[in-house]
Amino acid sequence: MVHRPSAERASDLADQLLHLTKRINHAHRENFAPLGVTPAQGRLLRTVAHCPQPPRMADLAARLGVVPRQVTSLVDALEERGLVRRAPDATNRRVIRIELTEGGSTALTALRRARRSAAEELLAPLTAAQRDELSRLLALLDADRCGH
Repeated sequence: MVHRPSAERASDLADQLLHLTKRINHAHRENFAPLGVTPAQGRLLRTVAHCPQPPRMADLAARLGVVPRQVTSLVDALEERGLVRRAPDATNRRVIRIELTEGGSTALTALRRARRSAAEELLAPLTAAQRDELSRLLALLDADRCGH
């Protein structure tokens, strides 16, 4: 067995992760296309659904790590399809909050099924124990990111 320097192994691992990310993004695009929702729109819907109260556009931009203009474009497209609505804040009429509509909740359920299907396809070669280990390792990496 050839011993490779740690930096080279790290570079190879980064390449593998990038390749896997591309495969995941492609699978999401394919699975979301019949639903008429882009992966970015799906991410916004999931974010809105996980907020304890309807978020402001600025809150969404911060949570998604994008510029506010991107959130505006995503909300515009989703609102046009009837999946979200802009609603004035009950305590401050100048504040606009983004709410899921009934159609948005239905779309989110379909998106979850599509995501599960894509994940099952991608993870099919792994045993349950390997999936658990992968999840544990990814959580370690994510915890490190969140700590910074």
